Amino acid sequence: MDIGLCRLIELQKISDSRGSLVSLERGNGVPFLIQRIYYIFDTAHEASRGYHAHKSLSQLAVCIKGSCRFILDDGFSRSEISLDSATKGLLIEGLIWREIYDFSSDCVLLVLASERYDETDYIRNYDNFLNLVR
Repeated sequence: MDIGLCRLIELQKISDSRGSLVSLERGNGVPFLIQRIYYIFDTAHEASRGYHAHKSLSQLAVCIKGSCRFILDDGFSRSEISLDSATKGLLIEGLIWREIYDFSSDCVLLVLASERYDETDYIRNYDNFLNLVR
């Protein structure tokens, strides 16, 4: 994957006879101060989400159950990434258009964000996004 500042991050799993745990904290897998946490679940398989970019927000997406796919677009190239493991995080930084689709029936997608919700940070029109990045 070579789209802007996006990258997959392998999250450290700690396991013993009781089960497994992944800890997410700033400086250890999360390169920003977490200001907001949300999760997406009960999404219909045929539904798609996203279809926006952020002007300044950074996010770390982790599919903690099930799977889903991302299309990432920097205005010059596109890449598709599958999230299907609770130990794989997708870091999205910079001006990146994202689309999320192919949700499994049990998908729970956790997203950590660098800022609180701010509608003015969203770019919801693809042509406006292209004009901004080009």
